[in-house]
Amino acid sequence: MDLNKIGKFIAKKRQEKGFTQESLAEELGISNRSISKWERGICLPDANNLTKLCKLFGVSYNELLSGEDINQKDYKKFAEQKLEEFSELETAQNKKFLMCEIVIGSISTAAFLILVFAGSYIDMDVAARIILIVLGFAILIVGSSFCLKIETEAGKYECKNCGHQYVPKYSSVYMAKHIGRIRKMTCPKCHKKSWQKKVV
Repeated sequence: MDLNKIGKFIAKKRQEKGFTQESLAEELGISNRSISKWERGICLPDANNLTKLCKLFGVSYNELLSGEDINQKDYKKFAEQKLEEFSELETAQNKKFLMCEIVIGSISTAAFLILVFAGSYIDMDVAARIILIVLGFAILIVGSSFCLKIETEAGKYECKNCGHQYVPKYSSVYMAKHIGRIRKMTCPKCHKKSWQKKVV
């Protein structure tokens, strides 16, 4: 999948429809930095924004993901090829994001432990001791927030009852009991609460 080609196609269609990056971002309810990243070939829109872009631009998924207008004769071949490529790319990106979560979590936890240990056991002024401990907690809280945001948006959670896969709200993930990446949440489809695992 050629991200640069897709980005140029998005930029072309955006201009044809008379959108600026800012007005398109407003229409989609996202930041214009996201539009810029798509058009520069840095990343792809998520599935929800892909649907919105196709409707706004009057193109098919296949055309958007191939970065070109497709002849009707070649449509089926492109459809299968692009669907497979998109699925592989989305899985790879989600795995990368979840790896970042582990790295950020490990670094923030290590920094917290080092600073709290230093503030508790090394001989220093009381003010310096308090600053180190507070700084350790601040790093842990910020790191945990980033990790939770990544975990919420990378991949989906699968309901144990009905098998529905979905991306929950940040607040639902934040408030849920959890064991690793398995969280007790309410499924938006069957409305039953269960332990739901993260699927990439």
